[in-house]
Amino acid sequence: MKRFALARAALLAISLLALVGSADKASAHCQVPCGIYDDPARIARLQEDAATISKAIGKIAELSGKHDAQSLNQAIRWVTTKDAHASHIVEVCAEYFLTQRIKPVAKGAEERDAYLERLARVHTVMVAAMKTKQKASPEAAADLDEAIAAMAAE
Repeated sequence: MKRFALARAALLAISLLALVGSADKASAHCQVPCGIYDDPARIARLQEDAATISKAIGKIAELSGKHDAQSLNQAIRWVTTKDAHASHIVEVCAEYFLTQRIKPVAKGAEERDAYLERLARVHTVMVAAMKTKQKASPEAAADLDEAIAAMAAE
C-alpha cells in the first residue's frame, strides 16, 4: 500500500513539474473571465512583433545572395524568427481580441456595425501577419504595420 502511495505521489510530482516546465508557453491571456485587460500593452507587443518581422525581412534580403554556411544559417534563423513573431500576432488576435475583447452584438442591434468593423480590423491584422510568413517583402511588413495601426486607432 505504501509503494502505491509513493508511486502515486511521484507521478503527481512529475505531472506538476511537466506543467510548471511548460509555463513558458503561456498563451496571450488567460481564458478565465478575470476582467484584467490591457489593450495598449497588447497593441505595443503586436507593434514590437511587427518591428521584428520588418527587421527579419531586411536581414533575409541581405543574406539571400550569400551561399556560405554561416549566411545560410543566419537566413534560416531570421526566417524562423519572422514566422514565430507572425504566429504570435495571430495568436494574440485570436485568443485575446477575438475571444475576449470583442463581444458579439446581435443582428439589428445599434452597435452591430461597430462590432463588424472591429472584427474586420482584427481579421485584417491576422491576414497581414499570415502574409508576412508567405512573403519576405517590405510591402507585406508595411501592410502589417498599417493593419495594426488601424486596429489600435479604434
